[in-house]
Amino acid sequence: MRRRVVTQGDLITRINVTPIIDVALVLVIILLVTAPMLSVADLKVDLPPAHTRELEDERNVSISLSESGEIAVDRDVIVPAMLGRVLRDRLAEPGNAGVLVVVRADSGAPHAAVRSLLAEARAAGATRLAIATRQKVGGGR
Repeated sequence: MRRRVVTQGDLITRINVTPIIDVALVLVIILLVTAPMLSVADLKVDLPPAHTRELEDERNVSISLSESGEIAVDRDVIVPAMLGRVLRDRLAEPGNAGVLVVVRADSGAPHAAVRSLLAEARAAGATRLAIATRQKVGGGR
């Protein structure tokens, strides 16, 4: 009788992670397929119409204040003393009842002048006021 010589090779000392990864990927795929179905109820809902940002931007009154103190309402440069009257006239125009009044002030303009513009706009009958800013580009603070 011949004996077989069994050589001892390298022992398997690591866990085979391939089946674990396969199971994990299958679970992720199942989650991705079923998640959209769980987030929406089966109720039939008729959503109300909304004003888009583009439509609102067409119907606003813009007050611009330069660093030197010059004031313009929309595209017309006016004397600062005339702001209240010009703004009342613009707000009295047909279709401008609840229009957004946007104050565009230069970053170098005095803070008190901007506060004064906001107060005059409120006194002229503006019910919706906004201050225009430049959108920050990038992820910095």
